[in-house]
Amino acid sequence: MAKTNEAELGDDFSYILRLADSDIDGLRPIAQGLTSIGGVGQRTAIQLCSMADIDGTKLGGHLTDEEQDRIRSTIDEYALNVPWWLVNRQRDLQSNEDAHIIGMEVKLTLKDDISRLASIKTYRGIRHRSGHKVRGQRLRSNGRSGATLGVQKKK
Repeated sequence: MAKTNEAELGDDFSYILRLADSDIDGLRPIAQGLTSIGGVGQRTAIQLCSMADIDGTKLGGHLTDEEQDRIRSTIDEYALNVPWWLVNRQRDLQSNEDAHIIGMEVKLTLKDDISRLASIKTYRGIRHRSGHKVRGQRLRSNGRSGATLGVQKKK
């Protein structure tokens, strides 16, 4: 990232933006800065910028209050305006609807899903609780923790 001069930024530059209960670095382009929100990746951030009619290469600190409000409303309405395959919570168990969860809700939902799997004693839930690999990865030789195993040298 190139160093920017304080004089070039201007007086109304905000170094930190507050969107969706997350701090966004104002020195980064807004499409890149939106990825610091939980549940928003690069593809979603670019889509949010295009839906809000904002240039994604514009520095986040140069956004006006009106542009920030447009991004906030776009984040709130994101799941309603994109196809089902672009949201991160498809066919939610409680509501059976497509939703896009962001911020702290991502961590809480993941915790709830894992505890639900463990409470009904599914294989995935048991593997999560015991701290093992969940998706069928190899355990014998890869992903070890602790002391190393192997042949000891003769003295």
